[in-house]
Amino acid sequence: MEGKGIPGGIPRRTLLRASAIGAAASALPLVNVHGQTSGGKLALGLWDHWVPAGNDAMRKIVTEWGQKNRVEIQLDFITSVGNKNLLTIAAESQARQGHDMLSFPTWEVHAQAEKLEPLDDIMGRLSQKYGALNPIVEYLGKVQGKWRAVPAISGSQNKPALGRIDLLKQHAGIDIQEMFPANANPGSKAADWNWDTFLRAAEACQKAGVPFGLPAGQFTDATDWIGSLFRSFGAELVNSKGDITAKSDGVRRVLEYSQKLFAFLPNDVFSWDDASNNRALISGKSALIFNPPSAWAVAKRDAPQVAEQCWTFPAPAGAQGRFTPYLPYFWGVWSFSRNKGAAKALVEFLSEREQAAAMVAASNGYDIPPFTSMTDFDTWEKEGPPTGVVYNYPVKPHHKAEQFIACYPAPPEIAVQMYNQGIQAKMIARVVQNKEPVDRAIAWAERELEGFKRG
Repeated sequence: MEGKGIPGGIPRRTLLRASAIGAAASALPLVNVHGQTSGGKLALGLWDHWVPAGNDAMRKIVTEWGQKNRVEIQLDFITSVGNKNLLTIAAESQARQGHDMLSFPTWEVHAQAEKLEPLDDIMGRLSQKYGALNPIVEYLGKVQGKWRAVPAISGSQNKPALGRIDLLKQHAGIDIQEMFPANANPGSKAADWNWDTFLRAAEACQKAGVPFGLPAGQFTDATDWIGSLFRSFGAELVNSKGDITAKSDGVRRVLEYSQKLFAFLPNDVFSWDDASNNRALISGKSALIFNPPSAWAVAKRDAPQVAEQCWTFPAPAGAQGRFTPYLPYFWGVWSFSRNKGAAKALVEFLSEREQAAAMVAASNGYDIPPFTSMTDFDTWEKEGPPTGVVYNYPVKPHHKAEQFIACYPAPPEIAVQMYNQGIQAKMIARVVQNKEPVDRAIAWAERELEGFKRG
C-alpha cells in the first residue's frame, strides 16, 4: 500500500446510490462572506493524511490563517479508506452544497470540472513566483484551457524505488547509496541504472529468497510502476489525440521484457493487494519495491532493523528515458461555494513555499510540492535513519527523470478508464500467466480501448 488516497473514480451508479446519504451527511450550514478574501465561515474537506502529524500541521496552518483573516474555520479530514473522499465529492457535486473547498484525488478534477471554480488567477501568481510546474499537474488540473483546481502539496506523492541497501549490495552487487547518494553527485554506476540492470538484480535477489515486491493487480501501486515501465519503453497505448497505438514495437518490447522480469518475482504478485508490497519490504522478505516513504516510515516504527537499511532512489531508465510514478492531489473550490473569496485565498496561502515546507517536514518528506523550485527543502536531506533515506524521493535535476502518471498522454476521459481498469497490468497477466502470444494480448487491449473510447 502506497499510503495515499485512491486517485481513480468509481462507477457512476455506485456514486449516485451513495449520494442521497452522502449529501445529507456532508452538507454543512454556511453563511455569506463579507468581502473577497476574509470574514465569514469556511468549510474545508481535506485529505486525511496517512502520516498523523500531517493532519496536525495542516490544522495548525489553517487555524492560524483563519484567526488572522477573521474566518471561522470548519475543518474535516476525509479518509480515502473505502473511497469515502470520492463518495463525499460525488454527493456534494450532486447536491450542490457541502464544503467550500475540497481535496480532489488525481483524476477527479476532470470528472467535476463543470462544478469547480476556475483558479487561473491563483495559478498565474504562483507560477510567476515559483517557476516551472511539472506537466502532469497541468494535464490533470487544467480543463479546456482553465485551471479548475490547484495542485496540492498535502497527499501528492512520487513512487521511486525503495530498496534494501544490504540485500542489493550482497546479492546483486549494487551499492544504491553510492549510485544515488544523499547529494547532487550521482555515482559512476548511476548511468547504468536501467531496466537491463534491474532485470539482473531481480534475478539475483529472487535466487537469494528476497525477490522484488512488484504487484500486478488493478490498484494504484501496480498501475503506477507498470505505467512508468511502459512509458520508458515508448509503449503508448493511446496517443494525445485519442488514437489507439497499441500495435507498436514499443508495446511488444515491454511485454517481452515483462515475461522475463515476472519470472523472477513472487508467483502470487497477480493476486496481491495494495498493501502487499509494503508488507513484503517491512517483513524483510523483499529487496525492493516502488513506494513513497510511507513504507519506510512504518518500518521505522515496526521493524527498525529493516528501516535502517532502506534507501530511496530513482526508477530505472529505458530507451525513452527515466520516469518516476507520480500521483498528485488537488485543492478545488466548488462553484456553488458560499465563500469563494476566502476559499481561494486559503488555497493560495497553502500553496506558498513556507506552508509547503511545513507540510513536507510534518509528513517526514512524504508530501511532494508541484513546483520544481520546492524540491530543495532540507527535510529530505535530514530524515533518517539512515540519514538521507528520502533525499532522492523528490525528482532532482541529476536524476534525469520526469514525473509521470500512467496512461498519459491519452485524453483524460480515456486515460482514467485505462488507469482504473489496470489495462497494462492485464496485458502483462495475459502474456505471463495465461502464456498468450504478445500479439494476441495486444489485440485484446485494442478491443478494450475501443470500448473506452465509446464510453
